[in-house]
Amino acid sequence: MQAALLTDRGVVKVDGADARRFLNGLLTSDIEALTPDSPRFAALLTPQGKILFDGIVAAVPPEDGTALFIDCPRALVSDLVRRLNFYKLRAKVVIEDLSEALGVLAAWDGTGTSEYGLVYPDPRLPALGLRVMLPPHLAEAAARDLGATLVEPEAYEAHRIALGIPRGGADFGYGDAFPHEADMDQLNGVDFEKGCYVGQEVVSRIEHRARARSRIVPVAYDEFAPADGVPVMAGERAVGTMGTAARGRGLAMLRLDRTAEALAAGAALSAGGVTLRLVKPEWARFAFPGEATAAE
Repeated sequence: MQAALLTDRGVVKVDGADARRFLNGLLTSDIEALTPDSPRFAALLTPQGKILFDGIVAAVPPEDGTALFIDCPRALVSDLVRRLNFYKLRAKVVIEDLSEALGVLAAWDGTGTSEYGLVYPDPRLPALGLRVMLPPHLAEAAARDLGATLVEPEAYEAHRIALGIPRGGADFGYGDAFPHEADMDQLNGVDFEKGCYVGQEVVSRIEHRARARSRIVPVAYDEFAPADGVPVMAGERAVGTMGTAARGRGLAMLRLDRTAEALAAGAALSAGGVTLRLVKPEWARFAFPGEATAAE
């Protein structure tokens, strides 16, 4: 088992009698059904359905109170707290930035538990393992408690990328991508049965039309990693943008229709002169570019 302290993650605490109802009316997942053993991956959207913030919402055991904790990108914590306070109105909630006191440890390739913090499974994909919300100086002790080897964050990044899991701010821009484009609908990040939330109409429309023009798709390469942000080309035609990459695997935001057309015509994909191959992950339920051609 390996564990890494994710220095790019922050923590927001939402507590009070209305905490669950408040977040449930804003976020894409069912926060009312959240339990300590069943956290939620969720996003706060613009009214136009674009992702402003995403994160994992975790709960403490009932005997420890009513607090909910949002494990989210540290760079966005101040803006998230400000936005939540904007929506607060008369809700009985207290919203705090705890990023100076708490960090997030990720652990994967094994099972375990720790008494050094709040332990919760990653709700996006079982292979991502578990996470521990804790004071950063306790990371080494928590790793020992888990029976894990403490490694650098880059090892977790490579693990995430190999699984095809997008990271906001790197594989897609906040304020610029719909949940479907960031594969949140595939990774337990959108509940299509719950009540209203900000941006729901747009997200529901994309789901019911079963049509997301662009998605983040895993790719493989054999040479040096393409640079983040370079265009993905199909011959002379741009079909998307390269995201993060490590150890022969990467992620790219692609126009699915253009990519499928290019593959059907026999064009090769490349980014920065590096040849790319599409790799369909086990969790993907959407029509993958090139599948129809492969079936024929």
